[in-house]
Amino acid sequence: MIRYSLKCDKAHEFDSWFQSAEAFSAVQKAGHVNCPVCGSGEVEKSLMAPSVRPARAVADKPLASPQNDLEAAMAEMRRKVEENSEYVGMNFAAEARAIHEGAAPERSIYGETKPDEARALIEDGIPVAPLPFMPARKTN
Repeated sequence: MIRYSLKCDKAHEFDSWFQSAEAFSAVQKAGHVNCPVCGSGEVEKSLMAPSVRPARAVADKPLASPQNDLEAAMAEMRRKVEENSEYVGMNFAAEARAIHEGAAPERSIYGETKPDEARALIEDGIPVAPLPFMPARKTN
């Protein structure tokens, strides 16, 4: 797996994982790489620094890492979203629209949708925002 730093034509930066460099090229050529912020399909790889493991910690003094702080903050955000919202899976766009139109009870939801469906929600003035993590899929 390869993690690429990506940037859309509107200067939004984000990361994504791909099986290989060839897989990234194929997915990009097929138009399936979209910005999670604005939905733009004009996405290119940006400059990346190699990931290097830090030196070992001194016996009783572990190394502090901004990455660990970021990971902890992301985990806390995920916990709060999952604790305070209802997972609606791939029905997110339809459920968000129904709530906005008053056809479904108002509540906090999260789920998954295609970039074009998310773009349509935004264009219709329905307040949605991308999450910086993929929801854990609920299974039986």
